[in-house]
Amino acid sequence: MCGICGYLNFGDRMSQQDKLVITEMNKTLVHRGPDEQAISVFDNVALGFSRLSIIGLETGMQPIYNEDDSVILICNGEIFNYIELKRDLELSGHQFKTESDVEVLIHLYEDIGMDLLNKVTGQFAFALYDKKKRQLFCARDQMGIVPLYYTLVESTFIFASEIKALLKHPKVSAELDLVGLDQVMTFAGLISPRTMFKGIKSLANGHYLTVNSAGETELNEYWDLIYPEGEVHSTGTSKEEKLYTGKLEELLDRSINLRLRADVPSGLYLSGGLDSSIIATKVKQLRPDGQKEAFSIDFVDSRHSESIYQKRIAEVCQMNLNQKMFFFEDISTRLRESIYHSECPIKETYNTASLSLSEAVRKKGIKVILSGEGADEFFAGYVGYRFDKLRAMKMVDNPTEKAEANLRDRLWCDPDFFYEMNYLKHNKLKHDLYAKDLSSEFDEFDCLNHFVINKNRLRNRSVLNRRAYIDYKIRLVDHLVSDHGDRMALANSVEVRYPFLDIDLVEFSTTIPEDLKLNQLTEKYILKSIAQKLMPQEVAQREKFHFIAPGSPYLLQSNIEYINDLLSYDLIKRQGIFNPDTVESLKKTYGQPGFQINAPYESDLLIIVITLGILLDTFFGGGKENFVAGRPSSEYINSY
Repeated sequence: MCGICGYLNFGDRMSQQDKLVITEMNKTLVHRGPDEQAISVFDNVALGFSRLSIIGLETGMQPIYNEDDSVILICNGEIFNYIELKRDLELSGHQFKTESDVEVLIHLYEDIGMDLLNKVTGQFAFALYDKKKRQLFCARDQMGIVPLYYTLVESTFIFASEIKALLKHPKVSAELDLVGLDQVMTFAGLISPRTMFKGIKSLANGHYLTVNSAGETELNEYWDLIYPEGEVHSTGTSKEEKLYTGKLEELLDRSINLRLRADVPSGLYLSGGLDSSIIATKVKQLRPDGQKEAFSIDFVDSRHSESIYQKRIAEVCQMNLNQKMFFFEDISTRLRESIYHSECPIKETYNTASLSLSEAVRKKGIKVILSGEGADEFFAGYVGYRFDKLRAMKMVDNPTEKAEANLRDRLWCDPDFFYEMNYLKHNKLKHDLYAKDLSSEFDEFDCLNHFVINKNRLRNRSVLNRRAYIDYKIRLVDHLVSDHGDRMALANSVEVRYPFLDIDLVEFSTTIPEDLKLNQLTEKYILKSIAQKLMPQEVAQREKFHFIAPGSPYLLQSNIEYINDLLSYDLIKRQGIFNPDTVESLKKTYGQPGFQINAPYESDLLIIVITLGILLDTFFGGGKENFVAGRPSSEYINSY
């Protein structure tokens, strides 16, 4: 993948100064594309591109133009089915100038316009400018693997792969979005289109927008995950189970084959869990020749180590296992870099381990990695799915006050549906944590009052499919494959590909009977059925291992100077976001020897305070007085 940026002035032509601006924007994305950079400035358009060379190494530089140079493209990502699309396009008369996979987008656009989005299999965010229509067309892939941010300010539409590039434009300033902060406080992380920067939006997955030179913008959804209404059960026959298992395996094989397309060496992440082990064994099965490089994180603490399973799968697949030893001290040394790249606070520190792992991949000379992310959301892999089952069997109590039940009904279209926490109780915690002057305005930025889930996709769905849709929207898209996946990998110029997020496979998953996903209390039943013939049973039948990285209690008890500074009474008071007295109380509790947070049912509130402090220091100048008109710290940004 790469980095893209650009802007469109409504009416004004570009000047010499604009070449300097787009160059500076492009420079902030060099970690996403260290191999080559280019800019293009014409009429009222400026485009920047930073390349990570993976396909079409000699001829694939962007921007790419159509035959008469009337359509211009910059794209961050990959079109995996480009070979098949290119063959058909050439037969219809199109001429290709490069060996790049993304050139098919231009010629598809010439033929069918925005409908091209329904033809491609890939992970992408692109900007395509049509000179004849004087229109910019931007899109993000169906699963939101690749980010795209944008803002409209003073008759200029500005976009980029990362927010730090937007902040290099002289018209863009950093203002904290409290609704975004409250999303992080409440859910796994941010949810598109919200960001931590007021006025800057994240293009949601499965959406595209158009902007013309008159300043008219239009946002459209072209895809979403739609589950069938009611409950879908199997007939219980082995024949039916084999049909679903066979089709799923067929789609997984195709997905992996497509994601192995590259003109550079590729490897894979190997956690030792079911999902990455399936990918590893399938890669060995589909590509038996040639040794693959596998990469894993290991921990000195045996309670967190999955080394025995990582080594077992690597041995079975005859892969060279690169185990990166991660020490808990690395959390504090990598935390600032992690926040710089994620551009948002975090609720847990595992991003620092991901950052370390992608660094090991890059040092090995690998640019492309396969990951098992996504299976938990689509095949009932989290503990919540089992709790739903136990509640239905009356084996778990779910006492709910009327006010909480009403809130759940408003959020999830079901007063009995429990997702993550009691929200009224959590709102009380947040209310106490926010600074007093903000607490009085809490209803205005309470993210539950700015909810983004399309409730039409929840109504009349079964409990399992309702949870799957919410996990996909709230956990997977903007957290696991964006700030955790894309951002931590591209920080070290590594592209991650996700076979379980293939669009055909994901859509097929919605048709699979629920008892083939959660069979009694066995999660990911259908994947375990596939795994049984691929790998040792001790891996195929493993219970899901929930690794929780040490958070703020560990950092507090380690007495780290800059962490203490970020949590100091005076700084918290000066920032004006959190109540310094509440922070002091949490510090006393979290700092007690042996104290642990009951994750995932309790939030690590102090790690949000710590990482917000890092974010403010990095992009907002550090103090509340700078939140509105503040500029990002160029010294810090340029240090990476």
